[in-house]
Amino acid sequence: MNTSIKLAGVTLKNPVMTASGTFGSGAEYSEFVDLNQLGAVVTKGVANIPWPGNPTPRIAEVSSGMLNAIGLQNPGIDVFMKRDIPFLQQYDTKIIVNVCGKTTEDYCEVVEKLADCPVDLLEINISCPNVKEGGIAFGQNPKSVEAITREVKKYAKQPIIMKLSPNVTDITETAKAAEAGGADVLSLINTLTGMKIDVERQRFAIANKTGGLSGPAIKPVAVRMVYQVANAVKIPLIGMGGICNAEDALEFILAGATAVSVGTANFSNPNTTLEVVDGIEDYMRRHQVEDVKDLIGLVK
Repeated sequence: MNTSIKLAGVTLKNPVMTASGTFGSGAEYSEFVDLNQLGAVVTKGVANIPWPGNPTPRIAEVSSGMLNAIGLQNPGIDVFMKRDIPFLQQYDTKIIVNVCGKTTEDYCEVVEKLADCPVDLLEINISCPNVKEGGIAFGQNPKSVEAITREVKKYAKQPIIMKLSPNVTDITETAKAAEAGGADVLSLINTLTGMKIDVERQRFAIANKTGGLSGPAIKPVAVRMVYQVANAVKIPLIGMGGICNAEDALEFILAGATAVSVGTANFSNPNTTLEVVDGIEDYMRRHQVEDVKDLIGLVK
């Protein structure tokens, strides 16, 4: 039985990885999770300089998920290269670095610094607010998506994953723009914009007013978007959004995702990723599937 998959020429032992921002850079979870069992670890977003993040409170629980407005707090690329990459190198798993920035130049600076580092793929988080465009996320305008993808590709030695925002009218437009710009892989979906109000205090539950909605509540939207994009582009997809078990992961694979990322579920059950790996293998045995690749996009 073969569970290995390929993303832009990089072989993962199985299609299961962590979602950026929900797993740190692996160190804090390594006490609970055997990182050697994962297809890949996707790090928290890293920028060219340290980012302090948003004011608190930054997280609120909601029905079937959570809202977060962490603001991509991170120590910056220099600390990351010195501390986090050597830690992850100890494990037999692929390393995917999530890159964030406020300008195209910010992204390119990080990508250039990572060019000779022992990391396998780069995931470009284009849901960051583009300061030069008045704070509208890079990922909401197809022209911006194509332009930033093309620019990042000039500096990247590793394959590039463009992480798509669902906060658009038609996600196939931004997906096709990323593909046209030279993206090797797409990951989707990032969080949906949401809001919660504390009625007793009569104020916003999160200091930022809005936050990113993640967890089981967004899964049906995510599966639909993965299906649409899988039928609109020719490059592989990583599906994410509310995956809590193997059945959830298999929905994404059957809809057209080559790999899957587990995010919010890590907070309530750190073992979720390992349970998903085991559950996919169990499903393959029960359905007499020899190769997990035979399941990708099976439902038309």
